[in-house]
Amino acid sequence: MDRKYQKTVCACFAGYIVQAVVNNFVPLLFLRFHTSYGIPLARITFLITMNFFVQLLVDAASVKFVDKIGYRAALIIANGSASAGLVLLAFLPEMLPDPYIGIVIPVILYAVGGGLLEVVVSPVMEACPTPNKETAMSLLHSFYCWGHVGVVLLSTAFFSIFGIAHWRILAVLWAIVPLGDLIAFTKVPIASLIKEGEKEMPLRVLISGGLFWVFMLLMICAGASEQAVSQWASTFAEQALGVPKTVGDLAGPMFFAVMMGSARAAYGKWGSRLPLKKCMYGSALLCLSAYLLISLSPHPALGLIGCGICGFSVGIFWPGTFSLATAAMPAGGTALFALLALGGDIGCSGGPTFVGLVASCFGDDLKRGILMAAVFPVLLIAGLLMERRKGPAGPVPRDGSLKKRDSF
Repeated sequence: MDRKYQKTVCACFAGYIVQAVVNNFVPLLFLRFHTSYGIPLARITFLITMNFFVQLLVDAASVKFVDKIGYRAALIIANGSASAGLVLLAFLPEMLPDPYIGIVIPVILYAVGGGLLEVVVSPVMEACPTPNKETAMSLLHSFYCWGHVGVVLLSTAFFSIFGIAHWRILAVLWAIVPLGDLIAFTKVPIASLIKEGEKEMPLRVLISGGLFWVFMLLMICAGASEQAVSQWASTFAEQALGVPKTVGDLAGPMFFAVMMGSARAAYGKWGSRLPLKKCMYGSALLCLSAYLLISLSPHPALGLIGCGICGFSVGIFWPGTFSLATAAMPAGGTALFALLALGGDIGCSGGPTFVGLVASCFGDDLKRGILMAAVFPVLLIAGLLMERRKGPAGPVPRDGSLKKRDSF
C-alpha cells in the first residue's frame, strides 16, 4: 500500500472509535441522569431509540447529499457534530430549564455524526489501495468493538477514581477523540471509490436489481443476529454470575464486544488465506449453534458462554457483507454503502425488538425470544446461497450503460 494512505487508514480506524464513543458513553450515565435531574427512566431509555433513529435518517439522507459535498467534507461534518454533541452534553442540561431537552439536543447532534461516520468511513477505507480489501474492512470494523470496550473500561476507571459527579469533564475529554479525527481528515489523502473511466451506478438501477436486495437481506440479518443477543447479554451475565445489574450491564456487553472484535481482528490478520464466503457460512452455522445454546441450555453459565460464542460468530457478518457487495457491484458507490448501512441499522433495531415481542408472548420468557430469533442466521445462510447464484453487476461505463445486470 502507498505509504501516504497509511494515515488515511488510521483516521478511518479512529472514525469507528468515535462511533463507539457516541453510541456507548451516554448509556453509562443513565442512572446519573435519573438521580440528578429526576428524569423518568422511560424517557431516559428513549435516548437510545432517538440516537439510532437519527442515525437511520442520516443513513437514508446520505444517499443524496454525500456525493454532492464529498467524502472529506462529510467526515469533517461528522466528527465536528460528534465532538460538539459531547461538549454540549456537559453544559446544556444545566443551562436549559428542562435538563432532558439539554440532553436530547446533544444526543441528536452526535447521532448525526455517528450516522455520517457509518456511511462514509467504510467507502473511504474501501477506496484506499490496501493489498486485501476484505481483511482491511474486517480490521476496520474491529475498531468499533475495541472502542466500545475502551469507552466502558476507561469511563468506569474515571468514575472510580474521580467520582461520577465529574462526568462532565469526561464528556469533554471524550470530545477530543472526534476533534482529533476531524483534524486528521483535513490532511490525509482520500482516493476515489469509483475507478477512472467508470461511472457510479444510478440509484434507480442499483435498487432495481435482485442482487442489491440480497445484500440488503444479508445486512438486515447481520445487524439483527448481532443485536438480538448483544442487547440481552447483560441479563445473561446477571443470571450466570449472580452479580448486580450494574455489573451485568458491563460484563455481558463487554464480553460480547471483545469476542466480536477478536473475530474481526483475526480475519483482518489471517483472512487473506481464508475465503470470505466460506468464513461467513461457517460463522452463520456457529451463530445458529450459539442461539440454540443460549435458548435451550438449562444452565445460566452456558447461556453466557453462548453469548460470547455469538459475539465471535457475528463479527464477520457486517464487514463481510460490505466486502461481498462492493466486489459484486463495484459501481455501487456511496449509495450502496449508505443503503447497506441503513439495512444494518434496521436489523440492529429490529432484532432486539423481535426478541422482546416474542418473549412477551410467552410470559416474558427471554429464551423463547432468542430461540425464535435463530431465524436471522438461517436467513443469512439463505441470502449467501442466493448471492452465489447471481453474477456480479459490473462497472458502469461513462456512457451510463451497464455491462452486466442481475435479475431474479
